Amino acid sequence: MQNDPQSHLQHRDGLLLLEDGTVFAGRADVPGTAFGEVVFNTSMTGYQEILTDPSYRRQIVVMTQPHIGNYGVCEAAEESSRPWVEGFVARRFTRVPSGTESQESLCDYLGRNHVPALSGIDTRALVRHLRQHGAMRGVVTSEVDDLERLRSELKDVPSMAGLALVDEVSRDQPTTLEPEVKDGASAPRHIAVYDFGAKGSIARHLVSRGARVTILPARTPARDCLALAPDGIVLSNGPGDPEPLTEIIAEVRALVDSGRPLFGICLGHQLLALALGGRTFKLKFGHHGGNQPVADTETGRVRITSQNHGFAVDPDSLPDDCRVTHTNLNDGTVEGLTLDTKPVFSVQYHPEAAPGPHDGSDLFDRFLASVESQDTSQ
Repeated sequence: MQNDPQSHLQHRDGLLLLEDGTVFAGRADVPGTAFGEVVFNTSMTGYQEILTDPSYRRQIVVMTQPHIGNYGVCEAAEESSRPWVEGFVARRFTRVPSGTESQESLCDYLGRNHVPALSGIDTRALVRHLRQHGAMRGVVTSEVDDLERLRSELKDVPSMAGLALVDEVSRDQPTTLEPEVKDGASAPRHIAVYDFGAKGSIARHLVSRGARVTILPARTPARDCLALAPDGIVLSNGPGDPEPLTEIIAEVRALVDSGRPLFGICLGHQLLALALGGRTFKLKFGHHGGNQPVADTETGRVRITSQNHGFAVDPDSLPDDCRVTHTNLNDGTVEGLTLDTKPVFSVQYHPEAAPGPHDGSDLFDRFLASVESQDTSQ
């Protein structure tokens, strides 16, 4: 970590500048300049799934695992059609991958998609700095000779608090995915998934369990969704601050009032809490990684979960008929909710994982069981 980088850049061609003035000098493996909120991810694998998670819109991701890119990249690992991170930082990128399914090296992939990437810095010092001072705005760049201009431009980068980003990542038109239906099988259940920045694995989990899935744009009115007669509704993950999404929150309230089984994931969980009258707040440095311990408050079971979020639900703001069902064992924040009066529940973590672990994948079974139970009771 250096506050006066000029004397330390003689053999360096890249740097990360934070809004508090701290500079980390390194090597620009992929040249370019990108601004965003700097966060760290503690996953040891799954970097391609992280890169293509739309929830990372407007963020620069720092990996705590020192060697990134060992197994290369392949199309099958993508969670969306493109990387969404603004910049990518690691201690070292592997230039020659050894994965048996690798189609391309990580640096070639980042370069082809114009994602600036920086290596050769002390990522342990960087992560400790972010843990102490919190996630903050920053710029990763190969333009090391123009620091004053970068400092000036960095001041104009908006804070993540108050930033609505769903419209930047959601699809424009509905998409329907059909399951494989065996001869003699009953008609598949129809699940509507709101795309607030949905990872592809959410739909894949539902389709693999025999559901017909219609993925809807984020701004789809509740009446249009309900006109499709879905058997259940999923509110997906996504980027940014949930509180500015007032129009979407109102539609979520209408979806809850419809009585359809509803399952919220990550941003969808936060939007559900807001629709019920709750509040959210920004975490100091967020939860980003595949090793977050979550306790089920009703069964005592502990799941190791995959997470990616910078905001959380205030438990004291929730109505009486909404119960907290899961808590984070690191900081006690809310990780799950259920509504006693309707077939509605949500989790803050990612049950679809991608990258893993997969401790929460049974929640898709719970949701579909709720759909079946609701149908039986009608």
